This record gives sequence, structure tokens and C-alpha cells, in this order.
Amino acid sequence: MNRPLAPGDTLGIIGGGQLGRMLSQAASRLGFNVVILDPEENSPACRVSQGQIVAAYDNPTALRVMAGACQAVTFEFENVPARSIEILTEAGTVVAPGPRALAVAQDRVDEKTFLNSLGVPTTAFAAIDNLSALRAAVASLGAPALLKTRREGYDGKGQVWIKDAAGAARAWAAIGSQPAILEAKAEFVRELSVICARGRDGSIAIYPLGENTHAGGVLKTTVAPAKVTSQTKSQATRIARKILEGLDYVGVMGVELFEMRGGRLLVNEIAPRVHNSGHWTQDGCVCDQFEQHVRAVAGWPLGPTAAHAQVEMTNLLGNEIKGWKALAADPAVRMHVYGKREAKPGRKMAHVNRMKPLRRGPGRKN
Repeated sequence: MNRPLAPGDTLGIIGGGQLGRMLSQAASRLGFNVVILDPEENSPACRVSQGQIVAAYDNPTALRVMAGACQAVTFEFENVPARSIEILTEAGTVVAPGPRALAVAQDRVDEKTFLNSLGVPTTAFAAIDNLSALRAAVASLGAPALLKTRREGYDGKGQVWIKDAAGAARAWAAIGSQPAILEAKAEFVRELSVICARGRDGSIAIYPLGENTHAGGVLKTTVAPAKVTSQTKSQATRIARKILEGLDYVGVMGVELFEMRGGRLLVNEIAPRVHNSGHWTQDGCVCDQFEQHVRAVAGWPLGPTAAHAQVEMTNLLGNEIKGWKALAADPAVRMHVYGKREAKPGRKMAHVNRMKPLRRGPGRKN
């Protein structure tokens, strides 16, 4: 499809969780109809959309129905089966981001290999296929080191720290003795992220950096715009542009960064989708990351990315959602509740954006 989507056209979203929900809300504001594909009946995203196809993500019949109903399709998570994208593309539907971005992001070894091929720095790493390879990698990279499954895994799942050589066997068993990556420990000062976007015409838009704090492997807070030097901002911009252009990418991407002593940035991971650390843009920018992603996929001009407020985004996990009444009474807080039925421990139930006036000062030039 060469033409941009027009209001009244239909956008398909694979995945019915909170990211799909917020993408659907943004698409609706722009006048699009939205159809969700998700195996969970009456998913959070379905309840704010025109309709839902209840089926597995790789169900060929469901995918062809979606292709017939939608002028373009996107997704809320990166582990979409490759065959699903092939079926949609064969049916003549535009899918963005494209299959190469998915393939790179689905395998951590391929991801870091690709980044290094672009001249984008990462931590040192080794591909692990068996316990012998793991022991050799620990000896080479040193300990402590982080062992992660090559595929799947998120929010701290599928990974374990190896504190010394003796812990290699336990760590290998802990991840299920499956293909993995061993990453050298990064002695970083702080974790940053940059939300960036590329349109169908190759135009690029980059948001101010966010500073992230994690707890138990799960993102807890993002403060944005982060206090960074102009040199750090320039580094992050160069990295983002290289990745977007290297993948011929269309849509929003989250790039997680380690800021090392001395100011050098290393890429931790990329996410070919809207990203948790970009939720601050919903109340801190005129065009948030969700609208930006819809604009890119639809072939519209990209929106402005300048911040008009300082925002602290906090994830509400599990029973923290029960504090909604006090949060709703705070005039500085904007709540974004996901509509999930059960508040399980560690489950992302909502996030809040705490607003402050944007103050520009030394060391921050976003």
C-alpha cells in the first residue's frame, strides 16, 4: 500500500494487553477503526476497540480474516511468530515494523551481533549452546556475568546472574538448559532509554532521554527528560538513527542504554514497539509514543517530540493498584489504568505520570 491510511480505515493490532490498549486509544483519536487479535476473550485492548478476533497469534484463518479487515497491521510485543507476519504480508496487508526488526529483536545473540555490525557498542557477550560453552565464556568474560535465554523472557524472566565459575551449572539448569547468551557485567552509572520513531518516508523523530530505575528486573520509574549533557544526547541520537536506518524500520522503537563512567553509552536491548519507558510521553509531550507509532505505521507525518513537562512515570504492580483513590486525588498525577481483571503479584496494572513544570538548566539540553 503506497497511500497513507485515511480516517475511517482500519488498523489491526496483534496483542490485546496494555500496549495494544493504548495504541488503540491513540488510533481512535486519529479516526481509525481498530481490530485486535488476541487469544484472551474480551482483552484489555478489545474493550476500547471496534472488535477482536479471538484466536492464537499464529492461527492462519484468523490472520487472513485480519488481513481482509485491516489496511495495516502492527503489534504490541516482539515475539510474534514469523509465520504470522508472512501470512499477513502474503494477503497484501502492510505490516510494520517489518519482519527483519522482529527477527533481530527475538534473538539476543542476533540482536547484539547486528548492533555491533552497525558500530553500535554493547556489553561483551558470548553465544551459549551447552554447559561447556558456558564455562568457557565465564572464564573469558569473567564473573559476575548475566546469563539470559536467547529468546523470550522479559521483566527479569529467563535470566540469572553467575557470581563465580562454580555457579555456571546451577545457572544453566535455572534457565532450562536452553540456548542462551552470556553478557559481561556492565559497570554503568545509570540506565537511560531513548524512544525514537521512523516514518514510511524515512523521516526520524527522537524523544528526550528518560532515566530508568528497575526493581526485581521490572521497570519501576522513568524520569524524563533526563538530566543529560549535550554530548550524551548526541550519542543517543546517533545510536537511534543507526538502528532505525539499519533495519529500514517503520514505527516506534525503545532503545535501552547503559551510561558508563566517562559518559559512553552502551545499548542493552532494543524493543521494536512502543516501550514502557516511553509512557511519560502521554502527558509530557504533544504527540505521545502511541500516536507516533500509529502515525508512522499509517504513513502520516511524524509528530513533535519536544517535552512540555517534567514527568516521573511509575508502574503500579499487583496490589499497588488498590491505591488508586489517593492517586486520583493528587492534582499532579495522571492515571493510566489497563483494565486487567486480576492484580497478580508483579503484574503491571497501571502507571501514573507525576507532572512537574519543565525547567531547563545546566547539563540538560533536551
